Amino acid sequence: MSDVVVAGVGMIPFAKPGASAPYHEMGTEAARLALADAGLGYEKVEQAYVGYVYGDSTCGQRALYPVGMTGIPIVNVNNNCSTGSTALFMARQMIASGALDCVLAVGFEQMKPGALGSVYTDRPSAFEEFDAAADQLIDAPGIPLALRYFGGAGLSHMKKYGTPLDAFAKVRAKASRHARNNPLALFRKEVTADDVMNDQVIWPGVMTRMMACPPTCGGAAAVLVSERFADKHGIGKQVRIAAQAMTTDTPSTFKAGDMMQLVGYDMAKEAASRVYESAGIGPGDLDVVELHDCFAHNELITYEALGLCGEGEAGKFINDGDNTYGGRIVTNPSGGLLSKGHPLGATGLAQCFELTRQLRGTAGPTQVEGAKVALQHNLGLGGACVVTLYQRH
Repeated sequence: MSDVVVAGVGMIPFAKPGASAPYHEMGTEAARLALADAGLGYEKVEQAYVGYVYGDSTCGQRALYPVGMTGIPIVNVNNNCSTGSTALFMARQMIASGALDCVLAVGFEQMKPGALGSVYTDRPSAFEEFDAAADQLIDAPGIPLALRYFGGAGLSHMKKYGTPLDAFAKVRAKASRHARNNPLALFRKEVTADDVMNDQVIWPGVMTRMMACPPTCGGAAAVLVSERFADKHGIGKQVRIAAQAMTTDTPSTFKAGDMMQLVGYDMAKEAASRVYESAGIGPGDLDVVELHDCFAHNELITYEALGLCGEGEAGKFINDGDNTYGGRIVTNPSGGLLSKGHPLGATGLAQCFELTRQLRGTAGPTQVEGAKVALQHNLGLGGACVVTLYQRH
């Protein structure tokens, strides 16, 4: 399998629920932007993967038909919060295997205000085993599902390593500093760690409101092509997907008796390990990372899962400024999910958008100087994790 060229990317500004265009219009616009960035017409696309979580079947066709009706296969993808990068994963596989030369991946989400919840309440939930495990590990009655999972993971790290609550506040403050420079981000107001600590408490001793990402609407897309296709059509080949891995849960998720494992720590660690091995590099070679900071707590534990620092060293990594400009590895220059927003189906492709621009050197005020190697981490509970390595050539 060979490297895959990222020919074009597109993203629309993220918005609060009720303030965005309908889902299909966001998907249409994101696809058009990615195709325009690649300099390609829709007729060149041989297959499309379209990701969203909250929507009826074939929403992908509803979004892409205004772009073109060429009869190509359109596959609708739902993999919780890793939906966008799952679409990207599937598109990359088709190119890398030699089956196709030009594939479009699109993600969008039209969300409602408030905490995430089940839509179908007349049948067993995919989270039954996860909920049962969380009930045994965490005593948090009345705490919404996602908050309980990721807050519980942060609490586990606090208990194991003595991590202070303000470490999560510093992560959120860093996100706001980065998002201030990103015109596509939802929240662009800079806040301090003290602001975060003094915000509304939603789990005493564990979390304040600003430590959680907001429900968001948005869309993003990417066009992937083979090297031969790029050569034939005069497409720049400077950004490639050099390695990618997707993992799902293993028995350790439940047997470890640890909330960090329940929210995908082992999935992320294994996916990252596969990617590093495949590309022949290590975390020390990375210049920039976009990781899944649905909560500040998940960003902190993911530093360790991805090998950006040693286990138990995330607090020091943060305090030393190694997660931002001027440090070792700039994490979430876009502002991440915490400040940029988290439209579930679009998130993975928005990460691809940011990292592609970083490696092109066209990221503007969020640019990481001299970035040549980038890592993307996108996680969905239930569960799936996709880790993607991009390199500049």
